[in-house]
Amino acid sequence: MEELTKAEERIMQILWKLEHAFVKDIIEEIDEEPKPPYNTISSIVRLLEKKGYVSYKAYGKTYEYFPAITKAQYAETSFSKLFSGYFDNSPKSLLSFMVKQDKLSEADIEELKALINKKF
Repeated sequence: MEELTKAEERIMQILWKLEHAFVKDIIEEIDEEPKPPYNTISSIVRLLEKKGYVSYKAYGKTYEYFPAITKAQYAETSFSKLFSGYFDNSPKSLLSFMVKQDKLSEADIEELKALINKKF
């Protein structure tokens, strides 16, 4: 699966939220002013379609777009790349990083312990 740019990922997040949308619907969901031009968003969506992330249904010259992959599928692929690229596929390295970054609460740690104990 080809990696997404930040702009492409932002459009995918909107499509996962809306489930299906026309370009104008995507633009309405973007939280920036001024809104990006229609042609810019249309080009990004067509790139996503070429990469296999988006499908569409044609209504004459108008297209309704929808995700071709689930958010969970994308998350799994993205996490696998992150995990192997930055943590050498080591759960210990990942967890150590999270602890050092102070990203885990006491409750998170207890939940992780319970998950590990349940697994073994």
